[in-house]
Amino acid sequence: MINKLDNLNEEVANQIFTVFQNSYKIEAQLIGTLNFPPLLRSAKDIENSKTLFYGFSENECLAAVIEIVLENKQLDINSLTVDPNYFRKGIANKLITYILDKFYFSEAIVETAVVNTPAINLYKKHGFVEFKRWIPSHGIEKLAMSVKATL
Repeated sequence: MINKLDNLNEEVANQIFTVFQNSYKIEAQLIGTLNFPPLLRSAKDIENSKTLFYGFSENECLAAVIEIVLENKQLDINSLTVDPNYFRKGIANKLITYILDKFYFSEAIVETAVVNTPAINLYKKHGFVEFKRWIPSHGIEKLAMSVKATL
């Protein structure tokens, strides 16, 4: 079940934080880095965030989270995380489908590490195409992907 999450609620922010930490630790291993910026984000940062959070719950347990910003018809997917206990169940796919169907946008954009092949393949499945590569100050090569809305 997918629901909007109230990240202003401390308990909910802590649940989001837990999913982020569990998922991003695995992603950091995949990328091969100990210095992974998303792991530095605190529950308080999440609680104070102005972004929108949607969660997929299974048996009343938060299994995955997608974080978005919608501004001027541009939909930015800031994060998409699945707790490792729920990997390989198609949950990330369901969250992307939900967000792309729910919101009116002209273009959706996402960024990920170049070596994060599972994420890249998932976004490609939804029509995203790469449009940019760069190496930010933290040194992890990234790419940006986008998809135009089918209006």
